[in-house]
Amino acid sequence: MSMPDPDRTPPRRSRGRPRGFEPHEALDAAVRVFWAEGYEGASVNRLSRGMRMPKASLYQAFGDKEGLFLAAVHHYGDTRLVPVAQAIGPNGSLHDDLCAFYEAAVRLGTADPATPGCLISCVLAEVAGTNPRFRAELGARFTALETRLHSRLLAGRSEVIGDSDPAVLAVMLASVARGMMVRARAGADRDMLQAVGRATVDLISR
Repeated sequence: MSMPDPDRTPPRRSRGRPRGFEPHEALDAAVRVFWAEGYEGASVNRLSRGMRMPKASLYQAFGDKEGLFLAAVHHYGDTRLVPVAQAIGPNGSLHDDLCAFYEAAVRLGTADPATPGCLISCVLAEVAGTNPRFRAELGARFTALETRLHSRLLAGRSEVIGDSDPAVLAVMLASVARGMMVRARAGADRDMLQAVGRATVDLISR
């Protein structure tokens, strides 16, 4: 999992957008193809069909497949991850907000059988090790989520059980969410994943 990152600019496109190009609809389609089929499995031909863009227009708009994937990751963060980010709050008690965070994450990862898991935790993480651009993107997005959770833990410090470092707890909470997305990718049941989220929250908050 990661968070929307308003301070990061979308990948640079090499030329002007082709006539008739609708960025939101095209990127929604690209997100679904990459999410369902993975980076390697999503061929340019398949992406072109899904986005309803000729390959020449796709290259004109995004430069190459890497550029399109990074644009899709940004679009995913700016759209699909917004409810997950908002759930962290503060909206209520720390316990309730963290439970809401996990519930939103599980909904994201299990809502559509064609796109299980998370585009970032599953697809981007899978290819990040061999690509410096993808690795940098993954690291920035992991850090963004951990920073948001850290801030929420500091705001609710009196509700935290024990004296563990909030920065360490933030990484732990984020890591559990990412693991849940991988399990969702493998077909885990929504109820089981939600139970894991609640159990994790019970371990650290009153």
